[in-house]
Amino acid sequence: MKTQDFFPKLSEIPEDIQVSFPLHQTKYLINGQLHEWRGEVENVYSSIYVNEGDSLINNIGSYPLMDEKTALYALDSAVKAYNNGQGVWPKMTIEERIECFKHFVRLMKDQKKLVVNLLMWEIGKSLKDSEKEFDRTIDYIRDTIEALKDLDRNSSRITIKQNTIAQIKRAPLGTVLCMGPFNYPLNETFTTLIPALIMGNTIIFKPPKLGVLLHSPLLDAFKEAFPQGVVNIVYGEGQKVIAPIMSSGKINVLAFIGSCKVADILKKQHPHPHLLKSVLGLEAKNPAIILADADIETTVKECITGSLSFNGQRCTALKILFVNENIYDEFLQKFTTAVDNLTLALPWSDQVDLTPLPEKNKPIWLSELVKDATDNGAIISNKRGGMINKSSFFPVVLENVNSTMRIYHEEQFGPIVPIVKYRDIKEPLEYVINSPFGQQASIFGKDYNQISELTDTLVNQVCRVNINSQCQRGPDIFPFTGRKDSAEGTLSISDALKVFSIRTMVAFKETEDNKKILKEILNSKSSNFLKTDYIL
Repeated sequence: MKTQDFFPKLSEIPEDIQVSFPLHQTKYLINGQLHEWRGEVENVYSSIYVNEGDSLINNIGSYPLMDEKTALYALDSAVKAYNNGQGVWPKMTIEERIECFKHFVRLMKDQKKLVVNLLMWEIGKSLKDSEKEFDRTIDYIRDTIEALKDLDRNSSRITIKQNTIAQIKRAPLGTVLCMGPFNYPLNETFTTLIPALIMGNTIIFKPPKLGVLLHSPLLDAFKEAFPQGVVNIVYGEGQKVIAPIMSSGKINVLAFIGSCKVADILKKQHPHPHLLKSVLGLEAKNPAIILADADIETTVKECITGSLSFNGQRCTALKILFVNENIYDEFLQKFTTAVDNLTLALPWSDQVDLTPLPEKNKPIWLSELVKDATDNGAIISNKRGGMINKSSFFPVVLENVNSTMRIYHEEQFGPIVPIVKYRDIKEPLEYVINSPFGQQASIFGKDYNQISELTDTLVNQVCRVNINSQCQRGPDIFPFTGRKDSAEGTLSISDALKVFSIRTMVAFKETEDNKKILKEILNSKSSNFLKTDYIL
């Protein structure tokens, strides 16, 4: 299809999908105030072009390119709001913090339509998936509130052991720098920001480079729902705004979802490594191991979704498929046909499986991966594989893949599916063992003995083994983490509350005087920490 025919004219875009572009974000939130930015800006380019006569337009707005002075102002505001644990927010009761979050949710829901539309325009996510991301984020906040209530109820009791009276609860860590990924710029960012915040930490939040504008409708909600200086948002180039924040040594927790390379740079910038706690979601190269007795129809369906949902731009995507030689030809034929039948369209289209890619020059980089593979003996098995139309790249199914190719080792984070034929089950197992990544793996088959044996090996290499299903993050109540270079810390609703806090206790010698003191504190409710009340 010609480029001019694929991308829409303004008149062809549904009215409820349109946004008042260009959207120039000039407001920023620091120290509880919305300030006006008058400095340099970064233009925002959509993966979706609008056909205007002979031109294709995709500049949809801009956001501030902050300087070091403004970044350090945000840092000072967060540090001051925490005030060594003496600030309003860390000293609040859990009930009071929960009320702030309930207010935030009410305000956030009012912005759903605009946030969803900006998700489509900024990163090319389908309407259905954009709505799902917003709704899942709201559910995550509500579930986090309930998990915090459970945590508080479990820690409301007094413990007496070996003549020591104690109460053990969780306390915040300090100031947290949150940086999320572009593929889930709302949901995955909030899976660190929300638990960090609700546990009493103060926040500096930098939106991902792609997916910035969609946070602008929430600035007023953050300002209104939380005390001054508790949430601060910075924009711009990492070297100018994040480097001075990290090198200050005042960040207590780094919550980052992205590449190992960037995570290493950020951690090295901090002058006090033992003061810094890191919560990292990093790269993955999740394999599917398809056994000889696998149900072909189910396996093809799961592998299509697993490898190509949101164009394969997920850390949990299936990045390489190992197929037993006895079913290789049948699987490849059905998988290839299914891929070629996928629909590449605009995000708001009724029938859409694939959408344009948001990263600049990503189709070119993907093409280089494909060329390296074919130069080393791989074959593009699908007819439409690798077709490029500006920001669009139709998925490539590569057969005859081997270890001499970059695609065998590198995370493609895009619509390329490498398929490896294996004879001995040791081949995919050695791949997992030797991989620098260790997030998840999928096994497809029916022989429970073989599945059991594989599982017992894989659980010591990855952190989630999926049986006859794709790799995935949810449900959010389950732990989400990884071994090796794939993660630091565990994120689930309950785990995240713990990872952004620390167990803290108050202890008394078991004497009559101390019992009296404790009883008076509890009865008078003079302490927010020492209390046995709990939230229903």
